[in-house]
Formats: sequence, C-alpha cells, structure tokens
Amino acid sequence: MLQVGDQAPVFEAESTKGKVALQNHLGKQPIVLIFYPQDETPLCTKQLCAVRDSSKQYEAANALVLGINPGSLEHHKRFAMKNNYDFPLVTDTDSRIKDSYDVKKGILGIIGQPQQRVVYVIGKSGRIIYARKGNRPTEEILAAIGSAE
Repeated sequence: MLQVGDQAPVFEAESTKGKVALQNHLGKQPIVLIFYPQDETPLCTKQLCAVRDSSKQYEAANALVLGINPGSLEHHKRFAMKNNYDFPLVTDTDSRIKDSYDVKKGILGIIGQPQQRVVYVIGKSGRIIYARKGNRPTEEILAAIGSAE
C-alpha cells in the first residue's frame, strides 16, 4: 500500500462517466480513490452508498471521488444505475491501477475478493495525504480532504 507523502500515480481509464484522466484533476482539487473489491456485494454497496449520500459534502469540498475495481464497464454501469451513484466507477480489468497503488489482493485471494478495500485521498500537490484500509467513515475522509494542501 502506498503511504502518506507518496506521489500519486497517474492513470487514464474508462468509467461510468466516460474516460477519466487523473492528471487532469491533479493540482485542481482533492481526489478520493476508493478501491473496493466487487460490485453488488453488501459491504461494497454500503460503502459506495455512503459516498452517494454524502455527495453534497464532497461537492462542497470540491473533491473528485472515484470508485475503482476490476469489474467490467457494463457491470459498473448497471451497479451505478441501480444505486444512483453520481460519481464515476472506474474499470481496472487489467489491474494496472490497483498495482500502481500497491493495493493487494483481498484476504481470500483468488477465490474471494480480487482486491483489498483501500481509500486514498490525494491533495492538490499530487501527493497522498490519507491512506487507510477498510470501509472508512465519511467524516474521516472529509477531515482528510479538509486538511488537503
């Protein structure tokens, strides 16, 4: 897992809101990357619904929130539509983004989760200012955004 102070790797990928190029947002706004194991699982749905339900707070902080996992774009679109997610779900089918952020496979490995649950907040400098595993509380993520340089 990358650490606070590390430079955030840039990437371009398809998402439910079109192509996302991280470098286009660096220096302009804080960025929240939520690496989650799978679409349509109870904890992942709960985690992303918390983002949806706090969208006004993320908007007020001018934060870009991206959900990332290896699911297909079609599956992400169905999942986003079903749950009314207004933020992009990024597809990482080749694990390039996960690997660049040093997100490991889940506890159950190949049989279970394809990746761990990790939240990163990237400050305007392009450096990671928050890096934690698990389903992090919205207040904790927003506090990290508030401390962004």
